[in-house]
Amino acid sequence: MAQHAVRGKSPATWGVVAVLLTVAIAGTLVVPIYARSLPKLGAFPFFYWFQLIWVPVAAILCWISYLLLKTKPPRSTRPPSTRPHNGGGAWR
Repeated sequence: MAQHAVRGKSPATWGVVAVLLTVAIAGTLVVPIYARSLPKLGAFPFFYWFQLIWVPVAAILCWISYLLLKTKPPRSTRPPSTRPHNGGGAWR
């Protein structure tokens, strides 16, 4: 059985994915950005709600990266008229 070559993504796509994932990770690792208690959101100091906001933001960035890198399944290269038929009216 022949193996179909998987088309690679362009370097620009990989660059965008790298930037998105770097933002998702670095947003919570740069402590001076959120190492404070003001402003407060209700009873939560800035430190806590800033971290909680990054959970859905990182999930969305990872989802966008997944969509950019997702590959489509290879289509059959055989035309429909040459696909096997069992003779009984049902396709295999």
